Amino acid sequence: MTVEFRRDGLAGRIVLDRPKALNALTHAMVLDIRDTLTAWADDDGVATVVLTGAGERGLCAGADIRALHDDARAGGAQARVFFADEYRLNLQISRFPKPYVAVMDGITMGGGVGLSAHGGVRVVTERSTVAMPETRIGLMPDVGGSHLLAHAPGELGTHLALTAAAMGPGDALLCGFADHFVPAAALPEFTAALATLTPGEALAAYAAGAPAAGLAAQRGWIDTCYAAGSVEEILARLDADGGDGAAEAAREIRAKSPTALKVTLAALRRARTHRTLAETLEQEYTVSCAALESHDLVEGIRAQVVDKDRDPHWKPASLAEVTAADVDRYFTAGPEPGAA
Repeated sequence: MTVEFRRDGLAGRIVLDRPKALNALTHAMVLDIRDTLTAWADDDGVATVVLTGAGERGLCAGADIRALHDDARAGGAQARVFFADEYRLNLQISRFPKPYVAVMDGITMGGGVGLSAHGGVRVVTERSTVAMPETRIGLMPDVGGSHLLAHAPGELGTHLALTAAAMGPGDALLCGFADHFVPAAALPEFTAALATLTPGEALAAYAAGAPAAGLAAQRGWIDTCYAAGSVEEILARLDADGGDGAAEAAREIRAKSPTALKVTLAALRRARTHRTLAETLEQEYTVSCAALESHDLVEGIRAQVVDKDRDPHWKPASLAEVTAADVDRYFTAGPEPGAA
């Protein structure tokens, strides 16, 4: 069993249970969670849903990208279905009619963010590492991540998306990925309390002040540099800034897929104009399906996960070679309408 579902008093517990794989999501897990949430939405015996991950390392590291790599090489048919069902689940979580408590303890990335950050009660601890690292593998932020990043304060979301930087608990709260901080030592008592208490009552007893948000002090250069209209201009502003933070950001961006960078920036700018999460998820589905047909997704996963040489050979290899038409193709491709 890769997901455990159980009743605990008034709480319905969902425990992702692939600890050796850092609870990476499979298609079967997505469908099982969907079906259980559908049943619990109409079950008067379930007052609150609580999402946690098995093991000591984190909630969920995202989708099983080895499987994604293999399927993309074979044409991506299964991945298209997976994306559609995963994004539908993300939307279902955002609309769930009862309190949905996501405990984002430890590593919470990619698909793990999709399972947690659209919930009504999002909890981080001092061990939380929250990220949308898709540009590292030639993909773009998905699972509703581009919605969250597009609506983070100022240009923080653009910085996080292009660099694939991780957030600690304070930054996750600042950027709108989480709501509450509970010390890790208090988590067993906090989650146990949800069997008899409302989330508000349990948080009143166990929530605490969060660590400082490191990104807050960097808003000046981040907002200035990332407000530019192109990735090339963002890099020029980062280079001109002269600060250590800007220099590190520029190094991180230059290591990513040029195509993924340009498509990601366009996706975030478009997502800012969307009225609903559903609209952004539809856009993400189109973009993700287009990425399945690209060289960079397979190459990025090969370099980071399969061969682990950390030396991807992107095609095109430079930002200058990625045309406006190349970017536009990602927003018009896809065999059918998206996930919402």
